[in-house]
Amino acid sequence: MDKPLIECVPNISEGRDAVIIQTIADSVETVEGVRLLDVDPGQATNRTVITFVGEPEQVVEAAFRLIKKAAELIDMRKHKGEHPRFGATDVCPLVPISGISLEETAEYAKALGARVGKDLGIPVYLYEKAAREEKRINLASCRAGEYEGLPKKLSDPEWKPDYGPAEFTGDVARTGATAISARDFLVAYNINLNTTSTRRANAIAFDIREAGRIKREGNPITGKKVFDKQGEPVRIPGKLKAVKGMGWYIEEYGIAQISYNLTNISITPMHIAFDETCEAASARGLRVTGSELIGLIPLQAMLDAADYFLTKQNRSLGISESEKIKIAVKSLGLDDLKPFDPDEKIIEYQLKTGTPRLIDLSVEGFADETASESMAPGGGSISAYVGALGVSLGTMVANLSAHKAGWDERWEEFSKWAETGQKYKAELLQLVDEDTRAFNKIITAFRMPKGTKLEQEERNKAIESATIYATEIPLSIM
Repeated sequence: MDKPLIECVPNISEGRDAVIIQTIADSVETVEGVRLLDVDPGQATNRTVITFVGEPEQVVEAAFRLIKKAAELIDMRKHKGEHPRFGATDVCPLVPISGISLEETAEYAKALGARVGKDLGIPVYLYEKAAREEKRINLASCRAGEYEGLPKKLSDPEWKPDYGPAEFTGDVARTGATAISARDFLVAYNINLNTTSTRRANAIAFDIREAGRIKREGNPITGKKVFDKQGEPVRIPGKLKAVKGMGWYIEEYGIAQISYNLTNISITPMHIAFDETCEAASARGLRVTGSELIGLIPLQAMLDAADYFLTKQNRSLGISESEKIKIAVKSLGLDDLKPFDPDEKIIEYQLKTGTPRLIDLSVEGFADETASESMAPGGGSISAYVGALGVSLGTMVANLSAHKAGWDERWEEFSKWAETGQKYKAELLQLVDEDTRAFNKIITAFRMPKGTKLEQEERNKAIESATIYATEIPLSIM
């Protein structure tokens, strides 16, 4: 199973004072294992979006420290800005990235909210997947009235905070409230068109987005709007769920785009939004020339896109991760407007530590390292490496068979074998370095102090534990 990773995207109510913004952002990196990915301030909104990622416990700790620092440095009594807000840390959503469910992430959001309310004395409202009642699911409902309406909101029993004080004290006047949630990963995704017409881009967006378009009498563009009995406009739904969208013209690029928010990529992934938009554009005499990813994307979303386009071609899915990324980029046209760097755009790649790995060495370099005076890499690493080469040969045969003339109807059969081979190859390559790390743990254990009886006991336990683990690595290769 993948290591559990969650993303946190707090929005703080300061977008103009660079020193305050940086001080708050720096608090995130005081937690070991958390990676600060982005700090995006807005002058007009007087608001900054901060993005960081890591394992759940570390991310929750980093979020708490950020909220605490924001409460110390931001005075909501003085805040003005165009964006709706009601607190120094206005919103703090947690987003599952890999190895963890949305439901599990919601429990972490609740734990964070409880700690913020108790330890910092800040009113906390839980929304989206963390919400405890239906009327609080929507952030706009929780934040209605904004900061200026907070005294009235806190005095209303219907809007008692989930955690923290339910009165507008002097401290609360300074910090405001905070909305904490767990939500699905949101992808900001723009699709490029061979037109400068915003109206035509909007027409395609209305075809695709979940909200669709307003129903009209007669002419679908100029006709009179149709309303229901409650006086609300009747809408014709668009083709895709969990998609918001609109058309606009981007002067920088000289083209119109359809700007999408994919609010749940497990319902509508990026590649489906792209393909459906291609069809809708073609039906209106337009062409999609490529697309643009705003922000970051989970690795799995890129791999799923590659698998989708490979399947359409009846091609084997059992190819390397790097090849799949290349296919996804080219199929979606993600490099249409500017180069697409996977190391900058894929979340998991952002988290790479930079620690040198044996598997990054050349074949000659690996052989030289093995032949050197150091005791590692040893037999376990070499066995894993040889095993990876062996399974790679089998995978090669499966891929060649999948594309062999006359065997077209069997491509899926061979593709599955190739995928299995890629899986084993990845596991074995991981064990190349893990075996060396396991050996180093033994060395570290032997170097522990042994001056007292307690130190001797702890050292013996560490040696035993490290030795057992170092034995398990070569056993798992078999």
